[in-house]
Amino acid sequence: MTDATRRRTSLFARRSWGETSRISAILRKETVGGALLLIGALLALVWSNSPWADGYQSVRDFRLGPASLHLDLSLATWAADGLLAIFFFVAGLELKREFVAGDLRDPRRAAVPVAAAVGGVFVPAAIYYVIASGGGAGAAKGWAIPTATDIAFALAVLAVVGRFLPSALRTFLLTLAVVDDLLAIVIIAVFYTADLAVLPLLGALVPLAVFGLLVQRRVRSWWLLLPLAAVTWALMHASGVHATVAGVLLAFTVPVIRSEAAGGPDAGPGLAEHFEHRFRPISAGVAVPVFAFLSAGVTVGGVAGLATALTDRVALGIVVGLIVGKPVGIMAATWLVSRFTRADLDEGLNWLDVLGLALLGGIGFTVSLLIGELAFGLGSERDDHVKVAVLAGSLLSALLATFILRARTRLYRRVHEAETVDRDRDGVPDVYESQTDAAGR
Repeated sequence: MTDATRRRTSLFARRSWGETSRISAILRKETVGGALLLIGALLALVWSNSPWADGYQSVRDFRLGPASLHLDLSLATWAADGLLAIFFFVAGLELKREFVAGDLRDPRRAAVPVAAAVGGVFVPAAIYYVIASGGGAGAAKGWAIPTATDIAFALAVLAVVGRFLPSALRTFLLTLAVVDDLLAIVIIAVFYTADLAVLPLLGALVPLAVFGLLVQRRVRSWWLLLPLAAVTWALMHASGVHATVAGVLLAFTVPVIRSEAAGGPDAGPGLAEHFEHRFRPISAGVAVPVFAFLSAGVTVGGVAGLATALTDRVALGIVVGLIVGKPVGIMAATWLVSRFTRADLDEGLNWLDVLGLALLGGIGFTVSLLIGELAFGLGSERDDHVKVAVLAGSLLSALLATFILRARTRLYRRVHEAETVDRDRDGVPDVYESQTDAAGR
């Protein structure tokens, strides 16, 4: 078998140096964001279980905004509907770039993370439904809670236990999480829209279209684009569709590749990458941590309260969905792709590595908490059980992933060393130059 054939039939094969360096920069930012997310969540848990818990509740319930525009919202709602729209805008930009100009424009490369993301949605949803369906009226509404992967949280774990993880595996995890986010926003739009107001929804298409027209013409003026984005968001919010959907729709209008007039693809990053550089620090450093702080606070009530929460069928379905459903779904989908395409794992890797990543996929936080609020209502008893379950399931998934990935550290260190050798000191590791030369032949 030739080298070219082996590359075509390898799962988790090394990607191009340009994509690897770009994604490495993204992962560094998300890792910092993950640390801030954990700090925000921890502060919320400590405060809400302290003698000053009423103060936390008062902050979360504090309302502001123009009532005449139906935007007199609590800080918690502003975080869930407003700040997370920025998070989904960045996720939409990354997803579009991956499939338009990234290595995933090749269907063979895209098949594995896309299939893994789909498997990681269906299996935990099914497990949750089976467990929670006997939990009383309305319990099944939370079926989508254990389907989301929190990339910031997962990367924060990786920063501690998997910093030598091969670049291809890190890329797989990032792409899986981004596709996961897209599936989550579709689920939110379709299944968690209670009352649909058609006129505001149609009205949102007008500023969205103007925004799209301007960015297609490479307009970057914030004083034009931000008001249009805000109006699109406000009308989407008024329509009854969750306002975060506006973030994804706006992102999908942004061009990825430079126009020929601007020098074409070889002239540098396009507008999508420009916006991503601007907004990712805001998303990872502000939007997600603030949402975590305003959403993760739950009064546990000691061991007895924890036991009560986790014996609720809703909570049990979430925990099992995260620590069993997500890895089973991701592993099964990846195995099926390898089976039907006759692809093998890349040299040096085995299915234990895939299991470690699949367990990281069971770290659900940001979107899981959001869906819990939509399913059961912010501040309800069931919503509190959801928070306990998401935190417990994510922690267990992180611990299990840590155990497996730490056991493979020696291998990962060797791969990392091979991927960083740069004997000619030209800024490009030798292994990527060899890869480029082989591709050229």
